[in-house]
Amino acid sequence: MNDPDSGVKPSVSGARDAEDKGRPKRSRRRKGKQKGATSPSAVSLSAGQATGLSGSAERPKANEAGDSTRRNKRRRRSKTAGSENVRPLAPVGQRELPDQGQSEGRRNRRKNRGKKAPRAVPLVAEAAVVHPAAEPVNGERPAFHAPESRRDAAAQRPADRDVYDAPLYAALDLGTNNCRLLIAQPTRPGQFRVVDAFSRIVRLGEGLAASGRLSDEAMDRSVEALKICAAKLKNRNIRRARLIATEACRAATNGEAFLERVLEETGLDLEIINRETEARLAVSGCSSLVGREAKSVVLFDIGGGSSEIAVIRIGDNRSSRLANHITHWTSLPVGVVTLSERHGGRDVTPESFAGMVSEVENMLANFDCPGETVRPAPEDFHLIGTSGTVTTLAGVHLDLPRYDRRRVDGVWLSDDEVTAMQARLLSWDFSARAANPCIGPDRADLVLAGCAILEAIRNRWPSRRMRVADRGLREGLLTDMMADDGVWRRGRHRRNHRGGPRNPAKPEGQPS
Repeated sequence: MNDPDSGVKPSVSGARDAEDKGRPKRSRRRKGKQKGATSPSAVSLSAGQATGLSGSAERPKANEAGDSTRRNKRRRRSKTAGSENVRPLAPVGQRELPDQGQSEGRRNRRKNRGKKAPRAVPLVAEAAVVHPAAEPVNGERPAFHAPESRRDAAAQRPADRDVYDAPLYAALDLGTNNCRLLIAQPTRPGQFRVVDAFSRIVRLGEGLAASGRLSDEAMDRSVEALKICAAKLKNRNIRRARLIATEACRAATNGEAFLERVLEETGLDLEIINRETEARLAVSGCSSLVGREAKSVVLFDIGGGSSEIAVIRIGDNRSSRLANHITHWTSLPVGVVTLSERHGGRDVTPESFAGMVSEVENMLANFDCPGETVRPAPEDFHLIGTSGTVTTLAGVHLDLPRYDRRRVDGVWLSDDEVTAMQARLLSWDFSARAANPCIGPDRADLVLAGCAILEAIRNRWPSRRMRVADRGLREGLLTDMMADDGVWRRGRHRRNHRGGPRNPAKPEGQPS
């Protein structure tokens, strides 16, 4: 009989009973790890078991606690390496020693668990997107990046999508108070989709009423804004564009010289339009807001240096161009900038507000338009206002946390609601108006002058309701250019927007 203390000690890593002789032998790797084990999980034999061993014919029988601990250790080794992925073991006394069938089932499950991990790797690679232009650099493959959404994946494609889109049109309006740009492409007949837009308050007409000239500071602000517009136009494949200037350049003695400077510094060639053209463009831009039931409409555009008013009588035969139904029009040489400079727009009292209304009413008295003062107003008549004044009133009326064009454009206001909103604004001081998110500090000294012009128009043409339009000259320019080019004709529209260009190598919208 071998002496356990002097001979080779039998392995205890298998946790098998002495009579299980037919079991397959353990791997040498495991035996080597268990040989001479000194870890806390190694099993120490009792004195009775050590003296009862007979050579290699019998194996020592481990106690339940040591056997369960070794099984837990093997289970940890069968999982991924790293102690952070090992679950904490339950106390040994609360676990039962599994029988032979349970031990075999656990070994099979360990094998299956080991095979599942590699199958999860290709799922990330299938969802990954590589930029088409990415090529191996110095023999290294480009890294895969899984996009967060389909939009992110589309953003990784080349940025030359406009080549195959519908033709682009651009309209720029340099007014007395604002510089605005709109780039759009035609969609359904009579409509278009905005591709890019820009708007900035430049106050080009600041001090114009007193001096008759554009100030250097105002021209510098306008040129900086026009440089941004020029960069936007340069980066687009524009089929046709029209760039206009209105009252400030019309009235200023140095208006033409200013436009020459604009051409030299920005490359933009602006044209000064007359007041009749301005009134017709305002009507064209708002044509879709005139309801089918309307028989007559008064449309007004309260600008910074002038205010355009058009009387429209539709009748039974409605033309595709609403401007063809204009019967009377006028352009008042007064706007929110000029009126606020004359009467003071920062601190407005009820008396000064009444003085502004009276001045505009005297100008309207010279406008010969018979039959417009019918009371009460018929149901098929309404007003359309397109200016910062009416959009501001609508935003305040809707109590918007910030101005939202989608909610303002096209909204209806009753006559009582307009009266209540004007009285509310008149009760606010300058700081309260500037704190309103739909007004802001840039318009806080101008909004009440616009309300005075609106009040004079409402006194001349009483109406039960008014429709708000967040659109104007730019939309009219785009509508006229697209209609002149015939992009909304039935066959051409379908070919340009549904089937795509027949010759992808040639940018769509270019002259043949």
